Amino acid sequence: MSTLAGMLRDTAALEAPDSEWLHLLVGDWQLIADLSFADLVLWVRSDESGWRAVAHVRPNTGPMVFYEDVVGSSSSTARAEMLDEAARTQHIVARPEPIVRDDMKVREDAVPVCRNGGLIAVMTRHTNLTTARASSRLELTYRNLAESLMRMVAAGDFPSTSAPTGTRRGAPRVGDGVTHLDVDGVVLYASPNAVSAVHRMGHVGDVIGEVLAQIVADLAMRGGSTVDESLAVVATGRAAWRSEVETPSATITLRAIPLVADGVRTGAMVLMRDVSELRRREQELLTKDATIREIHHRVKNNLQTVAALLRLQARRVPDQSARGALEEAVRRVGTIALVHETLSQGFDETVDFDEIAVRGLRAVVEVATSEYRVESRFTGSFGRMRAEDATALAMIVSELVQNAVEHGLADRDGVVEVAARRETLEDGEEQLTVVITDDGVGLPTGFRPMLAGLGTRIVTSLAADLRGTIRWENASPRGTRVEFVARLRPLAR
Repeated sequence: MSTLAGMLRDTAALEAPDSEWLHLLVGDWQLIADLSFADLVLWVRSDESGWRAVAHVRPNTGPMVFYEDVVGSSSSTARAEMLDEAARTQHIVARPEPIVRDDMKVREDAVPVCRNGGLIAVMTRHTNLTTARASSRLELTYRNLAESLMRMVAAGDFPSTSAPTGTRRGAPRVGDGVTHLDVDGVVLYASPNAVSAVHRMGHVGDVIGEVLAQIVADLAMRGGSTVDESLAVVATGRAAWRSEVETPSATITLRAIPLVADGVRTGAMVLMRDVSELRRREQELLTKDATIREIHHRVKNNLQTVAALLRLQARRVPDQSARGALEEAVRRVGTIALVHETLSQGFDETVDFDEIAVRGLRAVVEVATSEYRVESRFTGSFGRMRAEDATALAMIVSELVQNAVEHGLADRDGVVEVAARRETLEDGEEQLTVVITDDGVGLPTGFRPMLAGLGTRIVTSLAADLRGTIRWENASPRGTRVEFVARLRPLAR
């Protein structure tokens, strides 16, 4: 089967930006098909045969029209007239009467696909009217939203390019839950699945008539979760972004699609999907598999390789002083490898973490620095803890210290300090607060933990495994401050 890229290359003489626009449209048009309960077909001009179909999507919410594959086919004479009129006027054109196709009554519309005021293709919508009946409020809302999106396609306002294409993958679908917001973010309509998603987060009461952003923000903060700065923008429908809200009872992904008419935002559609089970499985995989992979990667590949190379070099150096320095470096690398190997194999039931923390801190600082002098400091006490808590905590401290040295103090002398404080809460649980600071360059502009690298994601995952929270901020007067708070499991008696 030909791909859209191949069809466009062989059929239409489009500029690269226009071709990319059609790829974005096809990446999002399942949404329009589901809201319309209709098939969609994308047509481009062909010098040989007039109009040629280059893409086709069927609805997941209603009966289809085309059972066969129409991609690659040429338009009929009657349909070509409708396509020509839509292209000439750059307005939506509808057949005056339904047509009959394979014993089905089908209504057809043609929607010009425009970009920067110019036409690049035409999209047709084919609605099966055979099973038509009195429409419910859900169906009427869906169709009204579809009409808004089709007008945006004709005006060049959809699809949106404000978010990367990759963020569309795994996005909520129409069947997961749809909310229709007015220009102020008030819910005009919420599908049953959307209402259920909000209730699973812990909201009690009606959803329609409420401000969606206020609901989700209150639920997130009530559960102690960190509210991402994009959440308010998404929940009010002001930008075509995605966000996620986590509460103790559920995790919901939201995707906003602003509705625009004549260049003015008139409201928004917010799709909602309950991803609680998906996130739970991802959390398990990230916490277990990624941690083990990280440990083995560093120990077996990086540390042992470095130690072997240093040992080989030491044997070839005639100067005793230089040989001693290399052998000392081998021992330091071996110490780190031994600590990580011990962690990978597991501890006893409880372990005194202070010794491991001090050894790990010094080893990371000594190995990671060469040209500049970095001083390590440790204050407070971690105390004794269970092995599973110690494993996660060792990885967090090691990762954060290494990031501080490699990124914050890469080009200067400085200090890395680890401060631990442990206290017993009123409910009898042990709470551990760890603060890691450096006096380096500080956080990069626009730093967001959710978009950072694998190391930061592992740290965030492990913090959640410890029922904890973690926060990055710039230190005063300079540098970075990371605060991690966790609740430790009770020691076995």
